[in-house]
Amino acid sequence: MDYRRLGASGLIVSRIGLGMMSYGDPGRQSWALAEDQAEPIVRRAVDAGIIFFDTADTYSGGVSEQITGRLLRKLFTRRDDYVLATKAYYPTGPGPNDLGLSRKHILAAIDASLARLGTDHVDVYQVHRFDAGTPAGETMAALDDIVRSGRARYLGASAMYAWQLAKLQHAAAAAGLTRFATMQNRYNLVNREDERDLIPLCRDLGLGVIPYSPLARGLLAGTRPRDGSRRTTRARADRGDRPADHDVADAVRALATERGLPPAQIAIAWLLGQDGITAPLIGATRAQHIDDAAAALAVRLSGAEQARLEAGYQARLLSDY
Repeated sequence: MDYRRLGASGLIVSRIGLGMMSYGDPGRQSWALAEDQAEPIVRRAVDAGIIFFDTADTYSGGVSEQITGRLLRKLFTRRDDYVLATKAYYPTGPGPNDLGLSRKHILAAIDASLARLGTDHVDVYQVHRFDAGTPAGETMAALDDIVRSGRARYLGASAMYAWQLAKLQHAAAAAGLTRFATMQNRYNLVNREDERDLIPLCRDLGLGVIPYSPLARGLLAGTRPRDGSRRTTRARADRGDRPADHDVADAVRALATERGLPPAQIAIAWLLGQDGITAPLIGATRAQHIDDAAAALAVRLSGAEQARLEAGYQARLLSDY
């Protein structure tokens, strides 16, 4: 495993992170793995040197955080041996203040997350989405209080437009508050829209980019062919697939065959080679998914190979993204 600093911060993470959304309550989500099923996969990740784990309060109604906390306490000797991230924004209850990025909800959400995780702090506390209904200054002041209280070490943002990130970051800077250190966005060979503005902004601001869905929900690993069938345990509609996306997936498979590697390794190797990318977050429902991600660290793509993989990409209109 390789390690690097998370953006311009001093925090060191593994170059591959494990997203914990796949682990939760199968009764709530049929595709979720129960704790006993998740444990050997997470153990495989730890054995591979992965120390960066990401979850959210909304995953499986909070069960993902509970499983994450229990497994990490079991698999690591010390709390300081791993980097733990979670998120807040989405509804966690029926009340009108049980969602969003208001001061009331953020302060309630961090305490609830810490209780489920069984720890007194998270290393990265992220806003899951942008909240247009709450003043940016209110959100950033509440997040700053969480850092100053020791309940979080760093702050992160997720899945927003460049102007939204800039607005929040400016509000923090203007008031002398803690700023974001990370951006978690959807980025892969068929979702490259953030190359327009968001990723360049993150590089300029020194944010570590930790992309989710590096395999486009299995498309780039070859689990979702053009005929619409899907070899996966996760029953989820994939309405975003376009013919151009399958063209890219075909290019990944062709290069993988030439190199004698699984397609997943090729797709993740491409992502690791992009400027400004710190640590892709993989979703793993089998131990092989961990092995492929770790092996991708050793795969080097030539300029010509990268061009082949990128040739079929078709940009989405802003209104479609």
